[in-house]
Amino acid sequence: MSDKQIHIEEPGPSEYRSLLVQHEMKRASVWIAMGIAVALVVLLAQPIMLILGALVLTTMMDGGTRLLGRVLPIGRGWRLAIVLLAALAFLIYTFFLTGSSLAAQAQAMRVIVETQVTRIGGWMQQLGITTTPEDFKNLASQAMSSLGRVTAAVGTMVGALTSGVMMLVLAIFIAVEPKLYERGVAWMLPMEKRARFYRIADKMGWTLRRLMFGRLIGMAVEGVGTWLLLWAGGVPMAGLLGILTGLFAFLPNIGSIISGILIVLVGFSAGVDAGLYAFGVYLVVQIVDGYLIVPMVAKRATDLAPALVLAAQILFGALFGILGLFLADPIVAMLKVYLEERSKALEAERTEGPAILQDAS
Repeated sequence: MSDKQIHIEEPGPSEYRSLLVQHEMKRASVWIAMGIAVALVVLLAQPIMLILGALVLTTMMDGGTRLLGRVLPIGRGWRLAIVLLAALAFLIYTFFLTGSSLAAQAQAMRVIVETQVTRIGGWMQQLGITTTPEDFKNLASQAMSSLGRVTAAVGTMVGALTSGVMMLVLAIFIAVEPKLYERGVAWMLPMEKRARFYRIADKMGWTLRRLMFGRLIGMAVEGVGTWLLLWAGGVPMAGLLGILTGLFAFLPNIGSIISGILIVLVGFSAGVDAGLYAFGVYLVVQIVDGYLIVPMVAKRATDLAPALVLAAQILFGALFGILGLFLADPIVAMLKVYLEERSKALEAERTEGPAILQDAS
């Protein structure tokens, strides 16, 4: 045998006519495209979440417009205007007409919460636990600072206001003529996939409308119920606690825990009896919302497991910040609808294939 090794020339990257090079170039392009997509998601986290937030607002506006359409035989634009004016009137009444009293109550609540946390820290030290009130404050600050990229953009008052206005304007534009934008997205898909896209889009819209309707009903029930029951029991700051409970009700699982802590802390600041009564009010409101409102309205449309929603909130909150925390369950609901419809389509293809072969034979 010769000591010389036999060298076989193979096509290189410049030989584009080679099938091997074309195949490898396609594989490399896929990996490069995936890397670029991941980088774009990281860099464009804020606008992506703002767009998703606008879609959620659009769903709420569209749901109200559809409900008005059952009783008012007028154009869609007029019904949408009525929904927006009603929401604006509620915000003006809640925050502007009662703004001074709410601001004073908020300042007093901050003092009460800090005092109660100090008392809890002292009680724990008496039991031999070395945790101090500063530890609670540090834990809260670390939790807020651990939120994702979007928090830096909406963390200030100006940023939050700008983001809210952008989402609202985008939502109004889409809500005026949603089918126009739906057809625009479908136009970018192949003809054979457009029917399935329309079906999935309709199912997602129906699911989000039911989810948001249930969420609004739950917010109203929790907010008004907490306010009236606390006011009847003489618990201080009943109005502010009712508003905060209603707002936090938009966040399943986490929101109820936060509002419950505030209710109990403020209640015990007025005495043991008031604290126990406030805790009982919290339990009653949560039971009514959890066992009556959610099963009747939202759970029938989405049927999301609580552990799944909580895990999504933790994940999206860490990745995308405050907006990710608020939009976790709508995103999970849309993903669930897509996966279900995709599974149905694949099952239909598997069942239709043997049927076609049997008919042909």
